[in-house]
Amino acid sequence: MATQHSRSAARLMMSPAVFLLLVWMLVPLIMTLWFSTLDYRPMRGTFDCCEGLGNYSRFVTSSAFLDSIVATLQLVGGVLVITVVGGVLLAILLDQPIWGQGVVRILVIAPFFVMPTVSALVWKNMFMNPVNGLFAHLFKGLGLQPVDWLSQYPMFSIILIVSWQWLPFATLILLTAIQSLDSEQLEAAEMDGAGPLSRFGHIILPHLARSITVVVLIQTIFLLSIFAEIYVTTSGAFGTRTLTYLVYQRVIESQNVGLGSAGGIIAVILANIVALVLMRVVGKNLDA
Repeated sequence: MATQHSRSAARLMMSPAVFLLLVWMLVPLIMTLWFSTLDYRPMRGTFDCCEGLGNYSRFVTSSAFLDSIVATLQLVGGVLVITVVGGVLLAILLDQPIWGQGVVRILVIAPFFVMPTVSALVWKNMFMNPVNGLFAHLFKGLGLQPVDWLSQYPMFSIILIVSWQWLPFATLILLTAIQSLDSEQLEAAEMDGAGPLSRFGHIILPHLARSITVVVLIQTIFLLSIFAEIYVTTSGAFGTRTLTYLVYQRVIESQNVGLGSAGGIIAVILANIVALVLMRVVGKNLDA
């Protein structure tokens, strides 16, 4: 057992790292809180204090705020549906004995390591370009009119791009969960006459429940801060302006640092509320 002296030594050795971590997290947060109470617009030379909660009120009551919340929910919900459903199907497929299984798994996981900006540029120029894109040539080959995806179906296009990046993550987690399933259960069910759908619904899917909740938790936290894909493809136009992108517009494009900082604090609060709710759900699922 650890003695009092060893515990004190461990705390002493950990303290520099903990201090640096707290400084790295708290200093930007405190500065953002301070800026959110100011009327700070650098391009106009405005720097007035004592704005109070005015910036928060203006940000929340603006028409763009509710639209950004809706766009954020659409993006997060759409990506979660595609990645969870697609991840389960891919995990089941990759668990089967096939030729070149290792190579196939590497290829499936590869998109997760592509930078978001590069991924968005590839999809925008190589696949969704209405003139020279792969989809345009495919539609022309079928005798159909090419689709301008980013202007006609902007939110769906961004959901597709982000899902392509996050699908490998869900697949990897769910594949690991499937491989931990006792094969004797499946064999016994098959001997009792259970079909593939029955085995999936009564054995595989309940076994994946915990892994699915973990995937949903982790992806939701990261998806709430999606920015690069929107910036590269639509620049927030056509109803794709999420809460994160709205904060960017207020700070960078409108040069209203105070209003943007208030939006950033609101985004952090909402993200933490969502994370706490999801963590409670995941905790109950893991304890079950």
